[in-house]
Amino acid sequence: MSHFTSFNSTGVPRLNTFIPQAAVAQGTIYVSGMAGLDPQTGKLISDNFEEQIRQAFTNIKTILNELNSDVDKIVKVVVWMVSGADPTFAGLNKVYAEFFPTNPPARSAPQVMPFPGGILVSVECIALA
Repeated sequence: MSHFTSFNSTGVPRLNTFIPQAAVAQGTIYVSGMAGLDPQTGKLISDNFEEQIRQAFTNIKTILNELNSDVDKIVKVVVWMVSGADPTFAGLNKVYAEFFPTNPPARSAPQVMPFPGGILVSVECIALA
């Protein structure tokens, strides 16, 4: 018997078929790393960091909404960004403020080696159901 439920959105493209987009356990939603994939095409929204991160957060919002939650219930965010993609964190901070204008959740933003396929950012989070 599983202690959690896997979830995949009907409105957000999947990077692969074997990792769920989210897992729900005991009133908590764990969202897997989301890239800035366009829901219409399934491809990256653009090669621009700020546009990719905005789309990644939009995809997270869609997933949370399908699970009857929302971004205001996010308590922790990890933004995995390609080293040098946003050296001053200006783009990240701008988009973060758009999605969390008040009471922003805790955040980490480690820089990593390049992702495949031009992905500049991957965002994961933990939210209350």
